[in-house]
This record gives sequence, C-alpha cells and structure tokens, in this order.
Amino acid sequence: MINLLELTKYFGKLCAVDALTLQVDAGEIFGFLGPNGAGKTTTINMLTGLLRPTSGTATLGGYDIQQQSLQAKAILGLMPDTPQLYEALTGRQFVRMIADLYEVPPRQTENEMGSLLDQLELVDAADDQIKGYSYGMQKKILLISLLVHHPKILFLDEPTSGLDPRSARTVREILRERCEQGCTVFMTTHILEIAERICDRVGIISKGQLIAVGTLSELQQKQRDLQTQSTDVNQQAETLEDIFLDLTADV
Repeated sequence: MINLLELTKYFGKLCAVDALTLQVDAGEIFGFLGPNGAGKTTTINMLTGLLRPTSGTATLGGYDIQQQSLQAKAILGLMPDTPQLYEALTGRQFVRMIADLYEVPPRQTENEMGSLLDQLELVDAADDQIKGYSYGMQKKILLISLLVHHPKILFLDEPTSGLDPRSARTVREILRERCEQGCTVFMTTHILEIAERICDRVGIISKGQLIAVGTLSELQQKQRDLQTQSTDVNQQAETLEDIFLDLTADV
C-alpha cells in the first residue's frame, strides 16, 4: 500500500532523509520511530505531498505522490502532531466540512460522526467552537474528520499525545478495527510502549537512515545477534525501548 524507493531529501547540504526504501502492506499498523530530528516528519511530509523529495519515489495505493497527487491524496488522511483547525467552526461543522470535501453522503457522515463522537467522548462538546477545545479535544475531532471518509491510508504523527489514558486506548482500538477493514496506518510516536502494543511492525530511523525494520520478535533476534558479536553479552534488549535505545545510542 505504501512504497518508498530511495526517497531522499536535502535541505541545503543537510541530508534529512537518506535513500529511504520501505514497503508497508495493506491493513498494517506501521510504527515509524526515531530520535528528534531523525527525519520522521520530513518523511511523512514527502509521503503526503507537503514536501517534494530531492530524489526517489513514493507511491500510495499504486499512485505516485508527485505524479498522481490528486489520486494519492484522495485515499489518505493526515493527522499532524499540532492540528491546524478552523477554530470559528464547531466540532460538528468541521467534520461535516471535511466530509463534504471528500464527497461523503450526508447520511453516512452523520452516522459515522455520531458513532465516533460517542466513542471518543466528545458528544457534549461537538457543538462548541473549536477555539475552546483543549489540545487533546482538537486531536480527537481531527481524527474523527479523517475517519469519516474511510481513507485507505492514515498518516498519524503522535496520535495519542495529549490524550487521557481512556481516550488513547479508544484510539488504539479504533485504529485496529479500521486496519482489520483494510486501512493502513503509518504512525510516529515517542511513547514506545504504545508502539510495542499496537504496531504490527516498526521501522527505526536515525540521522535520516532506516537502521532497523521488522516485528518486535524480529528486532529482538537482530539485537541478540548483534550482542553475540559484542563483548557486552550480559545485557539483553528485550523490549522495544531497549532495542530503540541500543540502536540509537550514538545519536
């Protein structure tokens, strides 16, 4: 569903993303992890057409994001870490506006929105102006607006930051349900416990380069293999946090 081939981005002499090649399958929740400044947001911006790569290609659902941008953008939804919303609108008005842009039938919009507002405990605030929303509420209403049109691919930058534990758990459950229906999720997070709990696979990027990719068990095995070649044989990296810290220790 998502294919990157030698995707590269330079800002002047700085290589922010270095020849990134990666494939994410339909129905997969893929965690894209890395230290601050590793190239995560730059990669997402290239994949969603917000930033033109220096070289390389990226296709979404078979559509080249640069050559077939309209078709590619029609099947994706993007949640940035900091939502940029129309604060004069109410939450309900905002969701309806986004649904109209994607030509979602009004009856479907109302049904989907009603269910999601209830799941994310936002019913009582749905008719309030967004300018009065907290950061977490803004993220929830943005997620609802994305889910209503049933995108084939969701790009989520820190989807659970700012959410209370109950809402974060609900978001994880909703994402898993959507993936079971065929949606693909490409997400970043600094909360490695969440990535370990929800992601089918993860990729770890450091200094613009993809240094590891796989399931948790595959990464554990890779780390064990590396440790057998090291003089430090007593330390075992079993959790995703352990693996992440080991692989990015020089950052």
